[in-house]
Amino acid sequence: MQHSKIARRHTGRYFLGSLLGLVALVSSGFGQSITISPKVGPPTSQILVSGSGFSAHATVNIGFGGTELASRVTNTSGSFANVAIEIPATAAPGHHGVTAQQQGSSLMAHAPFLVRTNWRQFHFFPNHVGLNRFENVLSTEKVVNLAMLWSFPTANVVESSAAVVDGIVFIGSNDDNLYAMDADTGAFLWNFTTGKVVQSAPAVNSNIVYVGSFDGNLYALKQATGALLWTFTTGGAVASAPTVINGIVYFGSDDSNVYAVDAASGKLLWKVLTGGAVTSSPAVANNTVYVGSADSHLYALDASTGAHVWRFKVGGGIASSPLVTSNEVIFGSNNHHVFALKASTGTLAWSNSTKGAVRSSPATDSNGLVYVGSDDGRLYAFSASTGAVAWKRATGSAVSSSPAVADGVVYVGSFDDHVYAYRASSGTLLWSFATGAAVVSSPVVANGILYIGSNDTNVYAFALPEAPEHP
Repeated sequence: MQHSKIARRHTGRYFLGSLLGLVALVSSGFGQSITISPKVGPPTSQILVSGSGFSAHATVNIGFGGTELASRVTNTSGSFANVAIEIPATAAPGHHGVTAQQQGSSLMAHAPFLVRTNWRQFHFFPNHVGLNRFENVLSTEKVVNLAMLWSFPTANVVESSAAVVDGIVFIGSNDDNLYAMDADTGAFLWNFTTGKVVQSAPAVNSNIVYVGSFDGNLYALKQATGALLWTFTTGGAVASAPTVINGIVYFGSDDSNVYAVDAASGKLLWKVLTGGAVTSSPAVANNTVYVGSADSHLYALDASTGAHVWRFKVGGGIASSPLVTSNEVIFGSNNHHVFALKASTGTLAWSNSTKGAVRSSPATDSNGLVYVGSDDGRLYAFSASTGAVAWKRATGSAVSSSPAVADGVVYVGSFDDHVYAYRASSGTLLWSFATGAAVVSSPVVANGILYIGSNDTNVYAFALPEAPEHP
């Protein structure tokens, strides 16, 4: 169901077999061994290393990818425990070796660590920052070389956005299905058929996939197989992307309610009635749920009880999903404006206008800029502190796709059938790709791959071509 455009192997995978063989040889031949926890994580992960089988009272150097990061003196049994190291920020996706080498000796042990970043839900974190701060492959210099890695055809337009977790892409289609496919190859893994269109972006947590459907249900599925765990029924279509945090799933429905349900069982914890359809995805930060409604209000609700904290009225419906920074909540409105409110009080910090409805959801990064699209056909960068326009770039049509930011690059789709990549600091166009129809889906960037859906019915993955393998 897919076709490849460039040959690519997951970084580091080709030498995993030899690495594991070396681990077995060292451990069985000399008796040294190390264990690490966790064994998988993104760059900058903190891991604990423990070892045994070394000489008593010996200094053991602990390294990653050939670089020494820590050392520890063993005890009388030749062991050490829980030495903390940090995976380097530059560590590429794939398998790497953690090593323990006894000083002045050939005694050594290895353990494999998989560098992998998970994009678990809409706009990455529960506060919808839209930033993958772990990305270190698709830099501003390299993104120009992006090429299609694979495409996966569905039977209808793909307006949903993806989650990418444990090497699997999860994404919905207007053909009523949620799909799971291999993140590297696009190979079909499973699908789950709902009663209607799936535009909701899925969320994945604790091996469970959560997704809404226009049939009025939120579904919880087994991550590995797509088997149904439970269903929660609302009174309207669920286009809102669920947000999962602290064992609770938050989402909205066209029945005008915001819901909080237990992530394990689907039991209703609370619901709050607004005055209009809730297609906005709730953002959660500081035990507060922030969500927009078609009734022109942005709501701040207590995450535990649903009690109203505050609400703010704008001049048009809110389909945009809010972004929560350290002290502000930022969102767009159908009245052509972008608003920033004080997160604690709901008082206006700033607003600025575009020339079209803002259905796109904002993203931000460490540059102090907020990026958001408008139906006026432009991608905007606003100052997060003042709301002043830092730059804006015109596409050929409306931008309702929500931008994603990674390694200094902003990615977004447009109704002009294109996916774009811009330099985040200046708005300089770095790369674009023409699909066969409008791109409403929001991009996801993880582990050096860009994933996005198109109204041409395909899911696309783009990556850098691999350098030729040296003999």
